[in-house]
Amino acid sequence: MTRNPRPRQARGRSRVGERFTAEVGPIAHGGHCVVRLPEPEARVVFVRHALPGETVVLEITEGTEGDRFWRGDAVEVTTASPDRVTAPCLFSGPGACGGCDFQHVAMPAQRELKATVVREQLRRLAGLDLPVVVEAVPGDQDGLRWRTRVEYAETRDGRRGMRKHRSRDVVPIDDCLIAAVPPVEEVAQRPSRNQGTSIEVVGSHEFSRAADGFWQVHPGAPTVLVETVLDFLQPRPGESVMDLYAGVGLFARFLGEAVGAGGEVLAVEGDRVACEHAVGNLAGLPKARVEAGPVAKVLERLDSPPADLVVLDPPREGAKRKVVEQVVSSAPRAVAYVACDPSALARDIAIFAEHGYRLERLRAFDLFPMTHHVECVALLEQ
Repeated sequence: MTRNPRPRQARGRSRVGERFTAEVGPIAHGGHCVVRLPEPEARVVFVRHALPGETVVLEITEGTEGDRFWRGDAVEVTTASPDRVTAPCLFSGPGACGGCDFQHVAMPAQRELKATVVREQLRRLAGLDLPVVVEAVPGDQDGLRWRTRVEYAETRDGRRGMRKHRSRDVVPIDDCLIAAVPPVEEVAQRPSRNQGTSIEVVGSHEFSRAADGFWQVHPGAPTVLVETVLDFLQPRPGESVMDLYAGVGLFARFLGEAVGAGGEVLAVEGDRVACEHAVGNLAGLPKARVEAGPVAKVLERLDSPPADLVVLDPPREGAKRKVVEQVVSSAPRAVAYVACDPSALARDIAIFAEHGYRLERLRAFDLFPMTHHVECVALLEQ
């Protein structure tokens, strides 16, 4: 649930372990707050387990004399925010499990912090000043017990655990409170009639996928995302649709039904196993086809076929310029962009804007409570 930092060359004397008392500044993208240390340090420190406006004692966890910024943890709170709560998880906090960023934050404030980050990324990277509300989604228990699949690490003595933030060190954990109940291994990898395959139900449809293949981990996510995409695009009978980064065909299935027998659906997905499942999941749609391969290469091979509607659901790094411009060349009347990273979304929205596509609607969903992650759906139209 955490990423390991890239090895880098030290730039002078290490400051790790040093402590400073400081006032906490605004939230930043990535689950930390900004602290600006005065002279003689004169450094920006990205601090976890803090809240804007608090006064804390922070401990440097990464940083040397020559670094432009440092990382740290709030190890003591001198003046607490009214939004601070006692973390429900015993394994959360400085030096502990790195999987959750906001266990110390009340749920409404978590969503406001995420909304602040989305607004800031849109303003900074896309030049847009918009109100943003992060919506709760049914399927969790006050932010807990929602993650239907969890990858655990193993301690040296064989116990289940989680890694510390930006570290390979493992913290033993007997119960991850954001993991679904019953234990995640039994839920997420329960085989169906076909060995190695899981069945997911959305509305009246069953979707097959590889047991270890991608699927939204919040139980309420597939339904709310499908409903939002359909509401944004307002598909009409006879229209053509491209579902890019289509996975096992979740959006393509519902859009294919909406455009009817006279419409066409093209699903493009880079994972060949997911494509095999998508073929089955789209069975019965008369003019649906699945193309396997990287989205940019498939669209290049197909010469960016015309499309009335496009769904983009790229990985965390976003669609990027080449794919955005291929989508634009297909001249869709509307694009629904499903994004798990607000900075990538904002960068791609700016590219769409270069070609006359405006952000008309945006919804943000709290599909990852207790973490800094947020899912957005954007509608782009000319």
